[in-house]
Amino acid sequence: MQAFEGVAWRMITAGADPLGPATAPVGRFHHAGQIALYTSLTVEGTVVAMQRYLRPDDPPREVVPLTIRATRLADLRGNPEASVVWQDMHAAGAASPTWAFSDRARQAGAEGMLYSSRSRPDLTHLVLFDLTVIREVGLSQALDLDQPH
Repeated sequence: MQAFEGVAWRMITAGADPLGPATAPVGRFHHAGQIALYTSLTVEGTVVAMQRYLRPDDPPREVVPLTIRATRLADLRGNPEASVVWQDMHAAGAASPTWAFSDRARQAGAEGMLYSSRSRPDLTHLVLFDLTVIREVGLSQALDLDQPH
């Protein structure tokens, strides 16, 4: 486990609650009603992470800086198994293999996990399981997804 203190960025639908956890019933690192709030350590990382989910007719998006102070993060950066495309496996009826990582981290008392972007391993994402590590919510910024980040 390692500590982290700094800013993580979260992409949200314009006007949404920046502290609202993921609403999808399952995700890369959550299932069965588990809390997860997905962020990235850069604005660019948020755009890269969300590309698979964004549609042209989606409502406007914005990014929100969250000041994080965590003492117990699992660090999975550099582990390609934590960044596999899990959606197809789940759609075929299998459990996501990435859940094993988050389940172990949660059982070990992790407040969240750092992990590498699947398509851009130089970028780091952060998923939070314990939202009390969020110390401050900054001002949201409109995001023009047609512009490079």
